[in-house]
Amino acid sequence: MLSLQEISDRLEIQDLLSRYSYAIDERNWDALDDVFTPDAVIDYSETGGAKGSVAQIKAWLPVAMERFPLFQHMVATTKLELEGDSARSRTVLFNPMVYQAEDGKEQVFFIGLWYRDKLVRTEQGWRIAERYEEMGYAHNVPDMPPIPPVEDVQVS
Repeated sequence: MLSLQEISDRLEIQDLLSRYSYAIDERNWDALDDVFTPDAVIDYSETGGAKGSVAQIKAWLPVAMERFPLFQHMVATTKLELEGDSARSRTVLFNPMVYQAEDGKEQVFFIGLWYRDKLVRTEQGWRIAERYEEMGYAHNVPDMPPIPPVEDVQVS
């Protein structure tokens, strides 16, 4: 039987994962400050993205995502291992995206992956301390020019 604390932790972590998805889908990069710890490491490299700090990723995301007029981050089936004030999770992400080429032509494609996270309880609630995107599959991915590396994006 789950304790009230574990039920609360599980609900708070599920809300945290949803807040991440909405922050990305709404292009509200500053909302990521309420999702990650200030010293978090975010690694999207296995799926073709960048690896860096929260500040680096917040500066990189607008550049990386500008070619996609629409996308949705749908998270589900989180496997969660709670250990007091820390936790590990693996969460499914289904990510349909619309790519817009320079000529204006649009193409819909899909990516399926897992978020592998290390989470910590802070005074502000649960936060992600480490995020790693583990590639699952991709369908109908268009040919796209490479995204600039995180090192080439100016952090403000």
